[in-house]
Amino acid sequence: MRVVIQRVSQASVKIDDKLHASIGLGFLILVGIEEADGKEDIEWLTNKILNLRIFNDENGKMNLSLNDISGELLVISQFTLFASTKKGNRPSFTKSAIPSIAIPLYQQFVVALQNQLSTNVKTGVFGANMQVELINDGPVTILIDSKNRC
Repeated sequence: MRVVIQRVSQASVKIDDKLHASIGLGFLILVGIEEADGKEDIEWLTNKILNLRIFNDENGKMNLSLNDISGELLVISQFTLFASTKKGNRPSFTKSAIPSIAIPLYQQFVVALQNQLSTNVKTGVFGANMQVELINDGPVTILIDSKNRC
């Protein structure tokens, strides 16, 4: 699994020009899933994400986690995170998991986050054409790949 985490002061997702979900201070997480992903990737990523200390403390130092600030989460599926651009100019998405594999893993990921978070996890709709808006706070953007844990 590959995630892009953006620390946001607010974020929202629209589907068919209608607001589907929005959050205030927290993380916008874009998540890509490949066929080799499984429960251990979900557990490792969930723990890593919820313990990331990238919110400022009273001294302005990044030292607080999402739970420390009662932050919110907006999780959006994004198969393009596994795009390969090695050949030509048109990306290949062959490493991205097919929906029958990706959807259950995405749902398990959202549930795992929800089980450890003190606020509700908001989501987009898997496979939908979504418009995501955000105000990246900092900016702070972090890429984490569960297959690259070193």
